[in-house]
Amino acid sequence: MAFFGLIGNDRRMAETVYSDRESASERTARKRRAAHQRAARTADRQGQAWEDTERRRQDSGRNR
Repeated sequence: MAFFGLIGNDRRMAETVYSDRESASERTARKRRAAHQRAARTADRQGQAWEDTERRRQDSGRNR
């Protein structure tokens, strides 16, 4: 009847059995941060490309 020993000690079991594992909420937060960083890098690159194109367009107009 070991099953009855499991009832009520969820916190103690979680502290010992799952202590070296990442929790689901921590994993989700980590993935969310990584996705945000990727999106920020992509937006930064697109902005830089637009800026380079705009400068080339403006500089070519002045030389005429």
